[in-house]
Amino acid sequence: MLLVLSLLISYLIGSMPTSYILGKAMRGIDIRQFGSGNVGATNVYRVVGKLPGILVLIIDIAKGLICVTLIANLCLRLGISINPENYRLALGLAAVIGHDWTVFLKFKGGKGVATSSGVLIGIAPKIFLLGLLIWICVFLWKRYVSLASITSVVSVPIFFSILSYPVSYVIFSSCICAITVYKHLPNVKRLVRGEENKIIFRK
Repeated sequence: MLLVLSLLISYLIGSMPTSYILGKAMRGIDIRQFGSGNVGATNVYRVVGKLPGILVLIIDIAKGLICVTLIANLCLRLGISINPENYRLALGLAAVIGHDWTVFLKFKGGKGVATSSGVLIGIAPKIFLLGLLIWICVFLWKRYVSLASITSVVSVPIFFSILSYPVSYVIFSSCICAITVYKHLPNVKRLVRGEENKIIFRK
């Protein structure tokens, strides 16, 4: 019972539509009707502003981190009988699924990169840093957030394999990879057509 309840709580935490809430609170808009229509930090950055975009990013990262640390630690102390590492992975996956298919927006959510990052920070900070390095390099090279996100997420299962992490980590990250690539298919199509928007920093 506790296992199911904790997975549900993690899903609901992940489901919190941060960008939608901030769009309504700060500009009185439905972020889904502007920009790319995605309920994510990048779209908020473009439509609402830099600081709101950064705030959404931080909160979405925190959602994943909270699930694999605070929720996991609490339930493990309450005596849940399950492998702790696999349990954290399951909670992390539930949070990402919640973000991508949020119950609060008729199961139409974001793309899960920030929430997945929070999960990685909690379970494998070294892998997170390697993925972040890949993201930064690709972004500085091409200026496409989507391309940087896809490339970095695809690299994560590879890093888990190379560094000899348990197979459960490889399976978990492969699931996250598949979900992320699927959610980015519209971006991939725009990239192929040369229609994807770049992020250009201005003074």
